Amino acid sequence: MKKLEKNRKIPCDLIEDFPPARNEYEILKTKFCGLDFESPFILAASPCTDEISLLERAFDMGWAGAVLKTTSVEGTVVNLAYPMMSSLNYNESRVVGLGNIDLISKYDVREVSLRVSKLKNKYPEKIVIASIMGTRKEDWQELTKRLFDSGADMIECSFSCPQGSMGEEPGKMLAQSIAATEKVASWVKESAGSKPVSIKITPQVTDIVEIARALERAGVDCITASNSVPALMGIDIENFTPVPSISGKSTYSGFTGPAIKPITLRTIAEIAKNTRLPVSGTGGISCWRDAVEVMSVGAGIVQLCTAVMHYGFRIIDDLKSGLTNYMLRKGMKSPSEIVGKALPNIVNHESLSRLKVRSSIRKSLCIGCGVCVVACRDGGHEAIGFSKKRIPVVDEEKCAGCGLCRVVCPVDGCIEMKVI
Repeated sequence: MKKLEKNRKIPCDLIEDFPPARNEYEILKTKFCGLDFESPFILAASPCTDEISLLERAFDMGWAGAVLKTTSVEGTVVNLAYPMMSSLNYNESRVVGLGNIDLISKYDVREVSLRVSKLKNKYPEKIVIASIMGTRKEDWQELTKRLFDSGADMIECSFSCPQGSMGEEPGKMLAQSIAATEKVASWVKESAGSKPVSIKITPQVTDIVEIARALERAGVDCITASNSVPALMGIDIENFTPVPSISGKSTYSGFTGPAIKPITLRTIAEIAKNTRLPVSGTGGISCWRDAVEVMSVGAGIVQLCTAVMHYGFRIIDDLKSGLTNYMLRKGMKSPSEIVGKALPNIVNHESLSRLKVRSSIRKSLCIGCGVCVVACRDGGHEAIGFSKKRIPVVDEEKCAGCGLCRVVCPVDGCIEMKVI
């Protein structure tokens, strides 16, 4: 096990960082929805949180809390199909995105309530969040009451799984209907009273702000943004079978992992800029740098799932160490100082600067691969060519400053965009 963990590849390495002293982790404490978190890092509802043994191991390793896998009332049929996982791999990188056709937990509310109670008794300092899904008002409210009675710190409602939208648009997600979102959220909050409720939404809507405002009207305490993106993960072109193949057939997957981080950032930013609701950020977060990005656009805490399934619970060490060092370097005293820091810099297109820029190649870093030459020739403005010594040269008269060359260059810092 030690050899395995030593040789694992983590998303953000800490080679240039010094591990902080244990007492310096105190800086990570944060308050969210009235609850005290020992750090902003919790586990998202997933297979990682569906067994008591996994949760106990995660808490022992240092995770601040967890959202248990979504449960429902007794009698709910959970008919799983295997294999349920597939992935998007690119170049030599594995699991750039993860696809799953998983459903809710096979454990109903009776079993999950017992687990919540056991976890809170053993780990009173950890935040235990129960995730629920229902189809009737009575179910949503009963689930809320029973799980809070068992000791849950918060309820997260899954409005972004295909359980239907209360009859308004059969087959669609609940959070794809503004009216149904507001109505069901108000039911849950009515049952919860003063205890915190978060609604997990989907980015697959025309206007995420309208969904968020509906939740604000319903009186919920925060929004979990967001969930997996519906996707078709791939086709085996030899036999035209979609993946993951289950006896030659498949269905659409929930797409997660690093590939969806840009969607998550945009979703959280829109919510934070247009409502007053706190946001629990999730989707595409793989390391502490990702967490800082997500927090900077409005998330108060962050949830991780795919990265944990790929690299294991031990990434909490890298998350906490990296964020602590970052905050100390920035002179920050609380993670709350990061929240929303980037929002003033997100503007509409009309507000962007129109200063002229041009590409500038640092010859000392150039490896002569020619990627920028090809990209500019066939996808840009034909402004980069080779010198006789095979060194890329920019024709400033042709260069429009689009930045494609900088994007494709494999050497960080080799190509810069300079104002002219």
